[in-house]
Amino acid sequence: MSLQVERRATRRLKIGKLHMGGAYPVLVQSMNSRPARDVEGNLEELKRLAEAGCELSRLAVPSADSLPAFKAIADQSPMPLVADIHFDWKLALGAIEAGAAALRLNPGNIRDKSGLRQVAREAKAQGIPIRVGVNAGSLSPEILNRFGRPTAEALKYSALEAANLLEAEGFDDICLSVKASHAPLMIEANQLLAQACDYPLHLGLTEAGTPKRGAIKSATALAPLLLAGIGDTIRVSLTADPVEEVKAAWTILESLGLRQRSAQLISCPGCGRTAVDIRPLAQAVDQYLEDLNQPLTIAVMGCAVNGPGEAREADLGLAGGQGEYLLFAKGRPLYKVPEDQALACLKQEIAKLLEKK
Repeated sequence: MSLQVERRATRRLKIGKLHMGGAYPVLVQSMNSRPARDVEGNLEELKRLAEAGCELSRLAVPSADSLPAFKAIADQSPMPLVADIHFDWKLALGAIEAGAAALRLNPGNIRDKSGLRQVAREAKAQGIPIRVGVNAGSLSPEILNRFGRPTAEALKYSALEAANLLEAEGFDDICLSVKASHAPLMIEANQLLAQACDYPLHLGLTEAGTPKRGAIKSATALAPLLLAGIGDTIRVSLTADPVEEVKAAWTILESLGLRQRSAQLISCPGCGRTAVDIRPLAQAVDQYLEDLNQPLTIAVMGCAVNGPGEAREADLGLAGGQGEYLLFAKGRPLYKVPEDQALACLKQEIAKLLEKK
């Protein structure tokens, strides 16, 4: 069931074949973990990312000698590839020539303003959007001196200062990003930025952590903004295989009702009323659904209290009884099955439902 969130009105960007901003769906992105010189490794990773639902990925370009490999990867990438540039504005020019679909620049560590202006002119000529990415840990010395420390106002100021420099060159295909590893700071900075401009915003909690903690921290940071209509693209930054970032991002969007790509599981925790072993069944169903890229909702409930009534929106579900389960569809009972046959029967009904669809 889709949540009707009133999206913040923004400018629209085109990144390769993708559209961002305005009323377009919130895009899911990640970042390649392989060095740019590893062409085959990056292409294999991009393939896995695409299969997981990633729509946009970023690749670090640390030096000029990585540009030929970047070009080879961009030419074969299954999704638009963003060149991640730090320190040297000349690498941005090289990345544009190498086929980058967009650039990510950090104004905190690119000090040559004349170089940034040249990048803006070339990006405009080639129709290449620029994401201005500001991190709390890499603000320029001038901004830190002005604000004293990385505050929400400092992050907003840094992003808008860079955007103004680009706009002075007639360039306005801009996405802004202000990130921090502290959720309240990241939330406040994006709220301020959303009030101050109409650029599309990329959301993310930087250095969120390992998969379990990082996904939870990211969800707490992203949810308030997304539900307020703020955010046009997201990344969940995890110390893990980037495919895990994509799965976490989709789970967040699907949990908020903003997008749906995969099957969703509703399952109760079980309690003293539960007369079946619900936990292993719920885990088995969850594992089965993980690779089922269909917009279905499946329920596994422990008893009549948390049964068809509470999960009436589910396409299919199981509600536990005394050594058996009731199989139901959209809250309507279908038939009862023994506990040891519940998973097999549920899979059969899912297959029938998909065949009808």
